[in-house]
Amino acid sequence: MNKLIRKIIIIFIFIACKFSFSQPNIPINEWQEKTILLIGAHPDDDYMSHGTLALLNDHQNKIYILTLTTGNVGTKDLYMNKNDLSKIRRQEQINAMKVIGLSENKYINLGYDDGRLEFADREEIIGKIVHHIRKIKPDVLMSFDPGYNYQVWHKSDHRAAAYLTADAVRAAEWHLMYEGDIIHNKLEAYAVPEFLFYGGNISDINTSVNIQKYVEKKILSGSKYLSQWSSGWNDYLGSDINNYPKGEKDRVFKRLRKRIKFVNDIPVEQFRYYKGIPDGMGRSPRY
Repeated sequence: MNKLIRKIIIIFIFIACKFSFSQPNIPINEWQEKTILLIGAHPDDDYMSHGTLALLNDHQNKIYILTLTTGNVGTKDLYMNKNDLSKIRRQEQINAMKVIGLSENKYINLGYDDGRLEFADREEIIGKIVHHIRKIKPDVLMSFDPGYNYQVWHKSDHRAAAYLTADAVRAAEWHLMYEGDIIHNKLEAYAVPEFLFYGGNISDINTSVNIQKYVEKKILSGSKYLSQWSSGWNDYLGSDINNYPKGEKDRVFKRLRKRIKFVNDIPVEQFRYYKGIPDGMGRSPRY
């Protein structure tokens, strides 16, 4: 009988631990005064979370955006060059952030080439991400989902960003990893406590954020990326949508509206939430 009771207790503890890691103690819609760091590969990757970021910003959370590349390859315009595109995409990013209430001084771009992130110096990139994690000390880190192998075949920069971020998070908490950063910049080792992963498998999602109040802000912020989500992809005509062919504004807004996901008629953004040590972020239970 004692053995049976022990087994039941062990099973109960195991199930309780699994569920405690699958959902935040406080719903994301109610988070306040947290520091949040979102890491993406390109200057529009954070758009996937703009409804959530707008909500969190309204709730007095401090939000930083760290982008690994300049996005200097993402165009089909044959008259565009890398230098000009880098400047265009940086400004698009800043303009989109302003729409959801985020300031330019919370934006960091590491300046790597678009499309070649996985061929860049891994140790160097990880060291830079580690530096910003230790400096910002985020309560929550948002990134492409490195778990369950989705990123193995997906867009190379997204895949690289997911794994580079995971490795940096792991390194940031050890004081003998990138110790020069601690010695010379007077920083401390830091362990990120919570994670929100985006861009993963639908089956891995375990939490949703109601963005009903922020849908229009999200769509408006998306309209700032004219080099990406308009006919500007093939023929860039500047940052003013009125310079584009007749009806372009309606087409852009219609396209962005179609990208909004609904669950039970409620607009949402969905994530895989994880709380725990970095080594476990790819082993979280599916729900």
